[in-house]
Amino acid sequence: MWRDLLPIGRHPESRGYRRFAWTGADLDCRAWFKDQAEARGLTYEVDRNGNQWAWLGDPAAGDAVVTGSHLDSVPDGGAFDGPLGVVSSFAALDELRGRGAELARPLAIVNFGDEEGARFGLACVGSRLTAGQLTVDNAHKLTDGDGVSLPRAMEAAGYDPDTIGADPERLDRIGAFVELHVEQGRALDLSGDRVGIASAIWPHGRWRFDFRGEANHAGTTRLVDRRDPMLTYAETVLAARREAELAGAVATFGKIAVEPNGVNAIPSLVRGWLDSRAEDQTSLDTVVGGIEKAARGYADAHGIELDVVRESFTPVVEFDHALRDELGRILGKDTDLTVPVLGTGAGHDAGILSGRIPTAMLFVRNPTGVSHSPAEFAAEDDCVAGVLALADVLEGLASR
Repeated sequence: MWRDLLPIGRHPESRGYRRFAWTGADLDCRAWFKDQAEARGLTYEVDRNGNQWAWLGDPAAGDAVVTGSHLDSVPDGGAFDGPLGVVSSFAALDELRGRGAELARPLAIVNFGDEEGARFGLACVGSRLTAGQLTVDNAHKLTDGDGVSLPRAMEAAGYDPDTIGADPERLDRIGAFVELHVEQGRALDLSGDRVGIASAIWPHGRWRFDFRGEANHAGTTRLVDRRDPMLTYAETVLAARREAELAGAVATFGKIAVEPNGVNAIPSLVRGWLDSRAEDQTSLDTVVGGIEKAARGYADAHGIELDVVRESFTPVVEFDHALRDELGRILGKDTDLTVPVLGTGAGHDAGILSGRIPTAMLFVRNPTGVSHSPAEFAAEDDCVAGVLALADVLEGLASR
């Protein structure tokens, strides 16, 4: 499975992945998922929001145990973020069948669409729509860098955009969702453990900062006469680092758009996107508030107009304590081992769904901690340990 999926959407020069929602690479990944489902005799379906499902047992029976993740990527992302969870889900099912496990509850594997938000700027679109956290009107307003709307992209890919929206009936049939994911950090590497259990997801969001100045000639305009928004943006980037360090949080300006974007032109507009995350809401508010305050001070000093827009936000997610404890009990059964429990600053579909159904996560060790990069990696023996842990969890949950 891993070999078949590995070349899809891989850029020949960067060696990273560009599997953006509803593009050719995404459709190839979707075709791969369907093939895997049908090869195992599973009931395959696509829901109203374009998420893919593969069912063992009756989908309408209710109280299902669901696992899976996503197959799309960030720009030049790594191979493991998302796909490891989907591949491991199919492998865990194969393991259960090999054991002759008898399941009393339906089991499903899901591929949630557009988790990374690389194309339309909003993460977890598929799960947000399903959970009702993204309205149909707001979904229709999402556009990519070329001005293509989400409905147009879905339609061009052969999917019906008129059906999108909240899907409470589907969620009501799910008793538990467990997502396996490569760890995006080094906690497991430092503790020497192959697999861990998630406790919570830090609150996080994305903010757009629009710095508006005055376009002018780069060679003839005196420095004193300039209203250069790039200077204000640069000072704001440094302020973000300072504020994050003070609060023990993280803040990143990772995307920028410049107009008119000429080498010999002073910009008229610099648009930067801030991603910030913290262990608690108070710390996050402090960081983002401090960054905006500093940016407005710099803007006033340079004669720059500033608009700040919050484009997305996810509050702190505490995974279901009973389900989390059950995972620990299952994985610690007949051993003296204690599976580590750790928080994360990365958002996931499991976090989006946590407000509607019991969710939990398993992390697989990442020896470098690198993620959202072609250098992302997990060793094969750790991935196998993840599959076996997931199989144990699914068997433990679905056999009772």
